[in-house]
Amino acid sequence: MFEQVFKNIDDVLWKDAGCTSELDYTEQTSWILFLKYLDDLERQKADEAELVGKKYEYIIDKAYRWESWAAPKTADGKFDHNKALTGDDLREFVDSKLFPYLKGFKQKADSPDTIEYKIGEIFSEIRNKIQSGYTLRDVLERADELRFRSQKEKHELSHLYETKIKNMGNAGRNGGEYYTPRPLIRAMIQVIKPRIGERIYDGAVGSAGFLCEAYDYLRSKELTTSDLKTLQQRTFYGKEKKSLAYVIAIMNMILHGIETPNILHTNTLAENITDIQEKDRFDIILANPPFGGKERVEVQQNFPIKTGETAMLFLQHFMKSLKAGGRAAVVIKNTFLSNTDNASIALRKELLASCDLHTVLDCPGGTFLGAGVKTVVLFFEKGAATRKIWYYQLKPARNMGKTNPLNDNDLNEFVRLQTSFGDSDNSWTVDAKTIPTSTYDLSVKNPNKAEVTAIRTPQEIIDEIAALDAEAAEILQTIRVIA
Repeated sequence: MFEQVFKNIDDVLWKDAGCTSELDYTEQTSWILFLKYLDDLERQKADEAELVGKKYEYIIDKAYRWESWAAPKTADGKFDHNKALTGDDLREFVDSKLFPYLKGFKQKADSPDTIEYKIGEIFSEIRNKIQSGYTLRDVLERADELRFRSQKEKHELSHLYETKIKNMGNAGRNGGEYYTPRPLIRAMIQVIKPRIGERIYDGAVGSAGFLCEAYDYLRSKELTTSDLKTLQQRTFYGKEKKSLAYVIAIMNMILHGIETPNILHTNTLAENITDIQEKDRFDIILANPPFGGKERVEVQQNFPIKTGETAMLFLQHFMKSLKAGGRAAVVIKNTFLSNTDNASIALRKELLASCDLHTVLDCPGGTFLGAGVKTVVLFFEKGAATRKIWYYQLKPARNMGKTNPLNDNDLNEFVRLQTSFGDSDNSWTVDAKTIPTSTYDLSVKNPNKAEVTAIRTPQEIIDEIAALDAEAAEILQTIRVIA
């Protein structure tokens, strides 16, 4: 229904000098989609109020509502080109009036949980990059074709938006940090098995893929009206440092059906973990913290185990943020299992002592497109020391890549065997007593198979060099345009 609209919007943005990448397309589409969604939401609430004889108090003043500036209509409901701003007039209105007005909601909001706060936060952190007012007019007219009224419409839009996020993730190394493969997320959720009433948290929320998939998992159950209210208001929580990811996360959760997502725009690692109290803890943590990031010394002071490695600081934060009996599934670089630096050894020791690290999923190279690192997923429960670790080595019978991405079938055996910690050619169990206490080495060493070094074909190496050259050329072109 709406797939062609999304394609048309991208085609229009591609011609604008201010939008040079998939990241820009997604960012600019996001703020426009958000305002169209907000307009449909307010119209729906106004209609519902009218049915019961009440008057709805609009959040957005009339001059700044979608119908006033983005898509004015004639009396018969057709687009009114005579009233519609365009060109420099439209760009001037958006940059000088609309964005400052929407940004002001942050100061007026009662709390971060409100839609008013989300409006203010989004428009404090994002700017209009569409340089041509005529391009912007074309995008707005196409966006006006979208509707957020029915569940069917929202479901299709959420699917299309997820595809856009995936394309952004595939576009280059920076985009990849926003996208965790959904089949992997779904397998993690199937192992964790969240329940209604449990609070679910992602402190490195990115595009909110974990929270959205967890919502879909829980939404598929038989739910009461009270359950639905719990899902909306008291189930999903997240934090995100980067502005673009924050906006994408909010939009993604809204499209999945959560009207006011509990996502905070903040640096999770700036919080001293000794300040985390019982009320701040969660039943479930699902996360994929950034690979390879480095943190300043002042940030490291917030953690008992000092390290500049971002993912290892996040892991400490997650361990502290779990309730007793809480369950977690966290993606991390596989080198964490065997690194010999003092911080890595100390963190592995702490993980094994304070949590039951019951499962390690070893993911193949190519699981994360463009990341260039191998990863594992750690599944653990807070409160009891590790006694046994069940390993599963995921080995799809093909080379992973853009044309052969991870799929749900690849993970079926893992999910099935994990319920009983079953042994197979790809899975085995290690007794924690056999782990050397000098290093706490948790390396993936399949006792059923001789280790085989993966050797890439010459064509694969050539293809990667060509892709990197193309990416470098695109960056140079962007710099030339800016210069």
